[in-house]
Amino acid sequence: MDFDTNAFRAALGCFPTGIAVMTAGSVETSHIGITVNSFTSVSLDPPLVLWCIDRRSRRYPYFAEAPAFTVSILASGHKAVSARLAGQGEHSLDGIALAPTELGPPGLADSLAVFECARESVQDAGDHAIVIGRVLKFSRNDLAGAPLVYFRGRYGALAQGEPTEDLPARRATDID
Repeated sequence: MDFDTNAFRAALGCFPTGIAVMTAGSVETSHIGITVNSFTSVSLDPPLVLWCIDRRSRRYPYFAEAPAFTVSILASGHKAVSARLAGQGEHSLDGIALAPTELGPPGLADSLAVFECARESVQDAGDHAIVIGRVLKFSRNDLAGAPLVYFRGRYGALAQGEPTEDLPARRATDID
């Protein structure tokens, strides 16, 4: 059986995700950023988070070797910043409103939350790497508004309200 990578990607897109920007760098080098939708928590004790990066990305070595990185959870008003840092080649933070952090890599101004992380480990996983960070400091902005989300290959917003209980069930398909 042939595995349809495009169909697999489309099926994964049915899972709505939040959007974050990772930043890294130091005083000696310029700061860079990358948009990801693979950010998630790993552990509360110790406080660990993870995100994934394509190992073929020109930004991969920069993030894999950075001793620290910052995670900015994007609000709905950050769509243009997200799109810019998601594209190939564009990784500069020039012209983006930033907030300083104690570790060095800046957070994005008006983010919903910012996590300052020390790199804990980097694990190979297929064509990507899993970057695990230990959260050393974090902040939350309750006035930043709604989150920026990604669903079926497009930016979107969360619908407010209760989930419908009477939706028809779908049968799972096994992969042989």
